[in-house]
Amino acid sequence: MFIIKNQIRKLYASSVLANLSLTGAWVAILAARGFSLPEIGLAETAYHAASLLTEIPSGTMADVFGRKRMLVVSTLVHILASLVMILSNNLFMVCLSIALYAVCDSFASGSGDALAYDSLKSAGKASEYDRYESNQLTIYRLFGGISTLCAGFALVIGYRIAYATGIVTSLVRIGILLSLKEIQTQKSAPRSGTYSPFSALLRCFRDSLQFLRKQKKAFMLMMTNSLIGAGDILLLFFLQAKLPSAGIPDKWLGPALLAMQLGGIIGSKMILRLRKYSYRCIFLSAAGLVLTGIALEHTGIHLLMAAGGLLAALADDALQVRTNTLLQSMFPSENRATLISTECFTFSVIMIVLSPLAGFFFSVW
Repeated sequence: MFIIKNQIRKLYASSVLANLSLTGAWVAILAARGFSLPEIGLAETAYHAASLLTEIPSGTMADVFGRKRMLVVSTLVHILASLVMILSNNLFMVCLSIALYAVCDSFASGSGDALAYDSLKSAGKASEYDRYESNQLTIYRLFGGISTLCAGFALVIGYRIAYATGIVTSLVRIGILLSLKEIQTQKSAPRSGTYSPFSALLRCFRDSLQFLRKQKKAFMLMMTNSLIGAGDILLLFFLQAKLPSAGIPDKWLGPALLAMQLGGIIGSKMILRLRKYSYRCIFLSAAGLVLTGIALEHTGIHLLMAAGGLLAALADDALQVRTNTLLQSMFPSENRATLISTECFTFSVIMIVLSPLAGFFFSVW
C-alpha cells in the first residue's frame, strides 16, 4: 500500500544527501589546487553552458520515462562527475567534471518536485505542497551552508578524499531513490504513426510550449520569481568577497555566510503563515526586501551588509515557496517536470545576463 508520509520522507532524505557535501566551497578547493581565477571562471561557464543545454530535455525525459528513473540517473551522473574530479589533473578535466555536475542538477531539478507534487496529489494532499517546498528549501539552505563551512576540512583531508565521500553518499542515495514509488501520469496517446521514445519526447516538449503560450500568467510567474532569486543569489555571491574588505574578522566570515543562508529558512517558514495575503503583496514585499539588502550592501558596514544578505535570502525563499506552489497547481501532471525545468532554464538565462552587470554594479558602487 502506498503511504504518502514514507514517500515524502524518502524525498527529504534524498535531498539531505544531495546537499550535504564536503566540497560545497568548490571554488576555494580549486584555488587551493593552484587554478587561477580566470580558470575557475571558465569552469563556472562550463557549468552554466551544460545546464542550459540539458535543463529542459532532462525534464521532458522525466515526464516521458519516469521521475524516479531520472533521479537515479542524476545520482549516477553525480558519481561520474566526482570520479572525473578525483582523476583530474588539468583544466579540461575540471571543466568536464563541473559540466557533469550541472547535468546532474538538471536531471534532479524537475524530477523531484514533480514526483513530490503528484505523490501528494494522488493522496489527496496537494494543498500540503507548500509545506514540502518550504522544508526542501530549509534542507537546501541549511546543509548547503554546512557544506560551505566544511571547506577548511576538505582542504585538510585533500580534495580526492573529499570528493570520494560524495560518491559514498550518492550510493546511499540511490538505495533510497530505488525504494520510491513512481506516480503514473496520464500521457496523451500518439495521434498517428509508429510510437517511438523520440516522438514521445517531442510531443511532451511541444505540449509544454503550448501550455506556456496559453497560460501567460504561468510564464510571468516564472520570470518574476527568477528575477528576485537572481537578485538574492548575486548579492550573497558578492558579499563573500566584499564582507572581508568591509572589515569583518576572518573567524566571523563563515558564521556570517551561514546566518545569511538561515534567512532563507526563516522566509520559507514565515510564508506558511501568510497564506491569506495575495501573490502581488508577497511579490512587492519580496522585491522591496531584496532592494533593501542591495542598499545595505553598499553601506560598507559589515554588520549591515550581512543583515542585507539575510533579508534578501528571507524574501527569495518566501516568494519561491509561494510561486512554486501556485505554479504546481497550474501545471498539467503529464508535463510537470518539463515545466519545472523550464522555470530553472529561465533562471539560468537571467543569471547569465545579470551576472556581468551585477559584477560591474557591485564593484563600482
